[in-house]
Amino acid sequence: MPKFSYIARDSVGKRVRRVEMGSSKEELLFRLQAKGWVVVSIDLLPEIIKPAAKPVAKKGQHRRVKTADLTLFCRQLATLLGAGVAILEGLTIISKQVASRRLAEVILKLKSDMEAGASLHEAMSKHRTVFSGLWVNLVESGEASGSLAEVLSRMASYLERNSEFRSKIISALIYPAILLFVGIVALLFLTIQIIPTFASLFDGFDLELPLLTALIIAFSNLMRKYFLVMIGGGILAVIIIKKYISIPWGRRNFERAIFKLPLLGEFLNAVTMERFAAGMSTLIESGVPILYALEISEKSVDNLVVSDIIHNVKQEVKEGHSLNAPMEKAAFFEPLIVQMVKIGEEIGDLGGMFKRINNYSKEKVEVFLARFTAMFEPMVLVIMGTLIGLMVIGMFLPIFQISQIR
Repeated sequence: MPKFSYIARDSVGKRVRRVEMGSSKEELLFRLQAKGWVVVSIDLLPEIIKPAAKPVAKKGQHRRVKTADLTLFCRQLATLLGAGVAILEGLTIISKQVASRRLAEVILKLKSDMEAGASLHEAMSKHRTVFSGLWVNLVESGEASGSLAEVLSRMASYLERNSEFRSKIISALIYPAILLFVGIVALLFLTIQIIPTFASLFDGFDLELPLLTALIIAFSNLMRKYFLVMIGGGILAVIIIKKYISIPWGRRNFERAIFKLPLLGEFLNAVTMERFAAGMSTLIESGVPILYALEISEKSVDNLVVSDIIHNVKQEVKEGHSLNAPMEKAAFFEPLIVQMVKIGEEIGDLGGMFKRINNYSKEKVEVFLARFTAMFEPMVLVIMGTLIGLMVIGMFLPIFQISQIR
């Protein structure tokens, strides 16, 4: 039998919001009216609360908690709470449907802690590997304001936007990476396998090889002789760099160097600003105070240099300064972004302004990726074509000489 969420006024005028089973809306309406109640609304609960809609067998498909799992959990809980389902019942329903075994276990622990008297944000704070500080503070804000369903819905939208944006970046970079990989493999194959065959052929003739041919053969011999050494050196260099950036001061120096690069630095800046603005807009619009929002952003941003900048901004705001002044002083944020923040403070819509900054940064990244992919393909084709053409010419020059001798 389906379940319905309804809002009604009882016989004394008290507002009642409950969930009951009924054969149809009309049957439930007749039953409530028979009690002398005034029905405001009746809604059929979403299919996600029915175990049959999502088979229990789905549970346990994987162990780790993916972003998609958290997004679905957030969206389902927001839907259930918005439909009037009690939070403990909602957690029970969702725990039977999630595809992550780890998340299912965590959800049941959340339910257990709440049954023991903890609030949802207090229960979530015990699982920081699953729920970040952003989660905990947003849920706390929603619980305090009585708008938990709305806050969870906003959080789900934030996670969906982030996931979609990350997918766009990865998709845009996959083709250039494949093209570069194929080009490098082709050059290595020619250098290590094909050129030595021609070199052994030329050794059978008393020829003075052209300079281009001699250089190509010398490079081929060098690659064949030290190929494993070069591979080992490359692996060692990667290990050393990873070790270096695992140290805080080393990572800061590495990130500063990346930010100073002409194109990559600009791209990284835009990506970082997109994530910072997305988090700030979600936090502020959910009622989180600006200082707490900055503190959460400082801890959640995956960049030590930017984290230090946000920390300095937070300290100056704590001392009574406006947000735009320390942002301008940091010399990291674009003047346009600083001006937008200033306007947001003046009109009292800082959350909405950060959302505009988020959209601006997102468009900037997308334009950069579009231009990069458009330029990268012909650039790689020209470079690879030139190198392969030189190798072919270099190998055929001695053959022309041999044909003339005969």
